[in-house]
Amino acid sequence: MSVAITIDNVVKRFGKDTIINGLSVDVRPGEFFTLLGPSGCGKTTLLRMIIGFNSIEGGTIKIDDQIINDIPTHLRNMGMVFQNYAIFPHMSVKDNVAFGLKNRKVAKEKMNALVDEILETVKIAHLKDRMPTQLSGGQQQRVALARAIVIHPQVLLMDEPLSNLDAKLRVEMRNAIKIIQQKIGITTVYVTHDQVEAMTVADRIVVLKDGELQQIAAPDTIYRHPANTFVAGFIGAPSMNILKARFNRDCICIGKAVLPVPELWRQVIGQRRDLLLGIRPEHCRLSEDAAVQGSITYVENTGNQRTVELQLESGENISVTVSDRNADVQNSSGICFSWDDVSLFDVTSGRNIG
Repeated sequence: MSVAITIDNVVKRFGKDTIINGLSVDVRPGEFFTLLGPSGCGKTTLLRMIIGFNSIEGGTIKIDDQIINDIPTHLRNMGMVFQNYAIFPHMSVKDNVAFGLKNRKVAKEKMNALVDEILETVKIAHLKDRMPTQLSGGQQQRVALARAIVIHPQVLLMDEPLSNLDAKLRVEMRNAIKIIQQKIGITTVYVTHDQVEAMTVADRIVVLKDGELQQIAAPDTIYRHPANTFVAGFIGAPSMNILKARFNRDCICIGKAVLPVPELWRQVIGQRRDLLLGIRPEHCRLSEDAAVQGSITYVENTGNQRTVELQLESGENISVTVSDRNADVQNSSGICFSWDDVSLFDVTSGRNIG
């Protein structure tokens, strides 16, 4: 049966440096929960606190109703997949996967059955007699995954498991990991700095910055309704455009452009005057007669679409994603968008006011 993880006001310090200061998140039973953020944000530190590799200086971590702060790592019944796989080079695939079962003194007949079953699940049963040097990166990753889950842990932890794979193999393996996790139904905490990877595999994402929670939500919510300008800028490729704007009565001014504001947004804005307006590149349209004008500085062709960079009259830069391969981008320097796709942020706090 899947378990819940409750992380309540946890603190982690290394010497005088506080890496995580009072972080609280709940992981639901059977959930694929992803920790996302830039390098140094505390995501791997938190993962290591869950499994017991790092001490906890404050707060509690629970598995269901049991506090595990002081339980040794080997008694926490968790499996972990590392960034570098960490499979034993002198052991065959089968022996690597059986390692945890041997340590638990599982009977040989049962152990062989469990190993065969998990090798079938991760689709490498035909490789069970090979040595690690005879395997590709993706095959080694499947061995590491099989070894972690064959012991039937309560929790599966994964620390940037795809970072050493090439781009094509990363896509294949992230899909495979999601399918396997859903099949087994194990509560999974997954660390990555790759926002596309997080958006693809996660049931929910927690975005961290400097050890602090920025937003926790389903991938689509985080993408469409970022909680603040950091999340807006971190999620998406290209990231959300953030433009300075000034509200005056029933209009917003972006540089010299004056745009009427719908009544619902006027209520949200209230007494604010200076704002930040966020709009995704794919929600912008090029139009010669639009109110917001600029000049094209760069066009990037990515095969199925183009990203057009413009400098607005205000001096700010904006990205526009153009999916129509036949569109004339060179002669269109105005920007249109729908208010349905807009996010507005407070200038001082950076928080989404919508």
